Amino acid sequence: MPKQARHDFFYKRMKNQAKAKPQQIDKRPVDLLLDEYASFHTNPTNRVISYICIPFISFGILAFVWSIPFPQLEFLGKNQTFVNWASFVVAFTLYYYLRLSPMLSYLMLFLLGVFSYTIVSLEKNFVLAQIGLILFVIGNIGQLIGYKKEGRRPVFAQDFKFMLIGPMWLFSLILKKFKIRY
Repeated sequence: MPKQARHDFFYKRMKNQAKAKPQQIDKRPVDLLLDEYASFHTNPTNRVISYICIPFISFGILAFVWSIPFPQLEFLGKNQTFVNWASFVVAFTLYYYLRLSPMLSYLMLFLLGVFSYTIVSLEKNFVLAQIGLILFVIGNIGQLIGYKKEGRRPVFAQDFKFMLIGPMWLFSLILKKFKIRY
């Protein structure tokens, strides 16, 4: 086969391969997790229920963990209120989010700050453990109703990490609405 014919043959072959297989872009781990989570929320009713129940569950968990007694550490002084078991949960959660997506972790930091402020305000007048438990149960009952409408098992039954992905999924929907890359 002459040199030009070989060149034309390989050029056409490469051109046909390029047409046949569009270049696939690798997805980031956060995109894969959010896509999998979204696949469990295709029913419009389930989505609306999730918009309401995911914040209830998140707040409920944080409030309940906040209410677990923490040893008094003298060097903390009057800042003892802000260092408790929930501090460790928040630190772990933010670290996990930061590794997946810095933008979403900043939004979660803001949300956890609002939750923390609310919890500090509530703990002066209410029994925090009961509030947390009630919101957690209400949120999970709502989620189970939504998954029943979806006709699927709950996503967090598949893997516990999806309990952490739920709030990120809500923020990702907001950012997509405003065409902000996360």
